[in-house]
Amino acid sequence: MRPSLSVGSPMGLLLALVCCPLLGLVHAATSNNKASEKGYAHLAEVDPDRCMRHHFVETITHPIYKCNSKMVLLARCEGHCSHTSRSDPLVSFSSVLKQPFKSTCSCCRPHTSKLKAVRLRCAGGSRITATYRYILACNCEECS
Repeated sequence: MRPSLSVGSPMGLLLALVCCPLLGLVHAATSNNKASEKGYAHLAEVDPDRCMRHHFVETITHPIYKCNSKMVLLARCEGHCSHTSRSDPLVSFSSVLKQPFKSTCSCCRPHTSKLKAVRLRCAGGSRITATYRYILACNCEECS
């Protein structure tokens, strides 16, 4: 797409409107799926409800001691996985089937995370450390 130019006020200001071709493709993919006709099928598959990391703020307080609370940024994995769940029957030559089916499913789970810590200041000047896992990335993985 070509940039379109228009002259602004008499003060000599110039306003340039530039259109981004990639944004146009994303818009086309989400509005009428014509992106797949142009060879940009991967843009048409973007799903806002897919398995991904979501951030939220949580207040950490000690359940027993009187300490100052702290607000921390946490992350969780949330969304759906495109894989379908299924249960296949198992064949056995025994009269007792302990597990008659083999089930497979895909769940949105943390893929990578790191250990983080926050220190709370408590009454009397003491400090207590609370630890948690901060999720860096999420993936669809086999459920257990």
